[in-house]
Amino acid sequence: MALFVPPALTAATWHRAGIRLLAKAIAEFSHEGLLAPEEIGRGEYRLALTSGVAYVFRARRGAYETWHVEPGSVRRVFDDQIVVANDPLRFVLDARETLGLAGDTAGHLVRELSATLVADAGLLAGDALSSADLADLPYADLEGHQTGHPWLVPNKGRVGFSASDAARYAPEARTPLRLPWLAAHTDIAEYRAVPALSAGRLLSEELDDATRLRFANSLGRRGLDPSRYLWLPVHPWQWDEVVVTTFASDVATNRIVPLGEGCDSHLPQQSIRTFSNVDTPSRRHVKLPLSIFNTLVWRGLPTERTLAAPAVTEWVLGLHANDPFLAEETDVVLLGEVASVTVRHSLLEDIPGVPYQYRELLGAIWRESLITKLVPGERARTLASLLHVDHADRPFVAELIKRSTVDARTWLGRVFHAILPPLLHFLYRYGVAFSAHGENAILVFDEHEMPARLAVKDFVDDVNVCAEPPGRRLFPELATMPPEVDAVLLREPPEILRHHIVTALFVGHFRYLAELFQRYFGVAEAEFWGMVRAEITGYHQRFPELADRFALFDLLGPDVERFGLNRNRLLVDGYRDRPERPHAARHGRVANPLHQP
Repeated sequence: MALFVPPALTAATWHRAGIRLLAKAIAEFSHEGLLAPEEIGRGEYRLALTSGVAYVFRARRGAYETWHVEPGSVRRVFDDQIVVANDPLRFVLDARETLGLAGDTAGHLVRELSATLVADAGLLAGDALSSADLADLPYADLEGHQTGHPWLVPNKGRVGFSASDAARYAPEARTPLRLPWLAAHTDIAEYRAVPALSAGRLLSEELDDATRLRFANSLGRRGLDPSRYLWLPVHPWQWDEVVVTTFASDVATNRIVPLGEGCDSHLPQQSIRTFSNVDTPSRRHVKLPLSIFNTLVWRGLPTERTLAAPAVTEWVLGLHANDPFLAEETDVVLLGEVASVTVRHSLLEDIPGVPYQYRELLGAIWRESLITKLVPGERARTLASLLHVDHADRPFVAELIKRSTVDARTWLGRVFHAILPPLLHFLYRYGVAFSAHGENAILVFDEHEMPARLAVKDFVDDVNVCAEPPGRRLFPELATMPPEVDAVLLREPPEILRHHIVTALFVGHFRYLAELFQRYFGVAEAEFWGMVRAEITGYHQRFPELADRFALFDLLGPDVERFGLNRNRLLVDGYRDRPERPHAARHGRVANPLHQP
């Protein structure tokens, strides 16, 4: 058997990927207050470490105590020797004591960073497309060219995947696959859906007649009654690594039965566990559990939330449909999670304090297809794509702005106008917050490549509602929430709920977009944040009756709490198992660039 080596893993791509990831590590660890570089000259900084090693580099500072470290400028200084630094793995060892890393965390981090570098090396290979070529790609294909979470340093660690797994299933592999399906007995499986979407109707819309007949015959040959089973796709990796072993008793007793491949090819999106149908794009996206550890969490599907997904969708869509500002004026697109199948593990989920990964092993969620929500001439791209810069150092947005025929400032203003009003309205009017980070928030462009409106997804995982003090009703609008929705949506106090906009959108995306527009288009950071503030205050002027809620969430105060995604991994949760999903760490406060006009 030949040993597999990723074709793009060469000395050249490894070194180029290392230069970029090292600059990102210094920048993001410093942004979160984990490191404290000192200025030694205009734009020149020195990071002295407890180990006796120092790193010197060039950087620009930005809002929210952001660092933009110039890749290729980093030098490692030790024993009077100064060398070009291109090794983020060596940096972990050099900085371990300064960062306060435990030995086990440091070891796991090196492994995860190394896997991220392998993925980055693949993205740096010679077949990378130009920004002009990327602008012509359909939504599902564009996802395979993105570089991952801009804030998290080990953003493609995918602990659990082998090298060949990543080459087959990662979004940057751009490899369509036909998803295998299984049948789960109704003793262990449950179907939920929005009204009028029966399991039979779902299957008739997602599978052709020949495939449904083939699946039914597969059960019939075993002497099994198809009416006692629910059908669902499964990730092929999950079947091999988890289902056959962990659900072995169910497989042995025909409570779980493999059916064969579905009829359409799918591509993984950036979230890696969500797939777009590329043969029949009007069919729904499907979200599947994948028991790998990536970014901050195990990428499964929590049982209770999967069960409640359609009810959450129905409630959120009801708010939208009955509000003219959302449904007509902003015309925001909500990609509903309209059906789900949950398969429980009869023993693991009954163990008190069991790690959360064991409560989210098998199931599926069907989400409305984005393509069916667009009008002729419209195109859709995630916010994450706006940060992309091609190998010729040309930003993706430069191509979009060129095609729009307007100037960069006008185009940027349209971005803010498409994104912010609907998100602010859900927050202020209903106490509902979407986690509008770059992968969940999708920008819809008109036929002239002008940003026109917003689409959002991932309701059951990333929609939270405002917590209310006992005996006090801050949001009477939440009284319409059904009990099954109330039971699964997280409730957070206003000062935390606002961070679904502040941290997920402003810190998690806009601070990088601000640097891009300053560097390539001459839009100063102060002007960028002034435009964001103007969009917020414009909304305030439009709805003065909500003034008490503007104060409640206070997006324009002098400072905001600082959240740390990397801090959580390095110092709080590390790589340990726990019964509940982790959240971003909180550490200190930073100045708010939106405070002053």
